[in-house]
Amino acid sequence: MNRVVRENYPVDGLPADLRADLPAGARVHVEITFESTSAAPPAGQFSRHRALRSGGFASAEALDAHLAALRNEWDRQT
Repeated sequence: MNRVVRENYPVDGLPADLRADLPAGARVHVEITFESTSAAPPAGQFSRHRALRSGGFASAEALDAHLAALRNEWDRQT
């Protein structure tokens, strides 16, 4: 079983159907578990692919910069 966990994730970054019942600007704990018969994607590829599909970023570089900023923020909180 594979698992993706994001602590203190911004509600605004969730898909619309998940944001519907949550207050704007809030932060949440996101945990996704899944079973895969194929090899797991390289680290970070799942998040990168999902964010690019959502249409929230103009380019892969913009997404990479956003993820780097989130990592830095999370590192400061721990």
